[in-house]
Amino acid sequence: MIDEFAKDNLHGRLRRDRKALLWKLDGLSEYDARRPLTATGTNLLGLVKHVATVEARYFGEVFDRPYPEPLPRWQDYNGSDLWATEDETRDQIIGFYRRTWEHSDATINELPLDAPGHVPWWPESYPNTNLFAVMVHVLGESIRHAGHADILREGLDGRTGVRAEHETQIDEEARAAYCAKIEQAARSAAPIKA
Repeated sequence: MIDEFAKDNLHGRLRRDRKALLWKLDGLSEYDARRPLTATGTNLLGLVKHVATVEARYFGEVFDRPYPEPLPRWQDYNGSDLWATEDETRDQIIGFYRRTWEHSDATINELPLDAPGHVPWWPESYPNTNLFAVMVHVLGESIRHAGHADILREGLDGRTGVRAEHETQIDEEARAAYCAKIEQAARSAAPIKA
């Protein structure tokens, strides 16, 4: 009974964070969805592509349930899953992510939490695992990247939040006052030396 509760809870959270990550693309221009927003090139559409690839691998190869579409070999990893090429459309990447959900959900639904898996890209002492550990790992990846997406989107247009239905109008004055308060606290704690 506890296994089904844990599985349902983890799966529900994964579904929630998948939707949150996609929501971060809503209303953005092609340029803003794709452009590098950090010094390392992190971008919103690339985060979606990356998380889709992560899910496809972990809920596919790890449980000998290969994803039905071609994926680059993990041994050849070169970071290409972290950004969208000019030939890849937003719809293609979102479609890939949604198809990955279906494949991942089938694995989660069909296997028990203690189903054995093997992660060849993990260190030699840890490659053998189970569905529970993989669900926790993929959920962690999804949460991490949804958080990145939230910060990137806030930097683009100020929009924040996990779901559209909980979003409130941005009060620029209140936000500026709040940031000024935090800035003042930071300056007081660590005075700038002349």
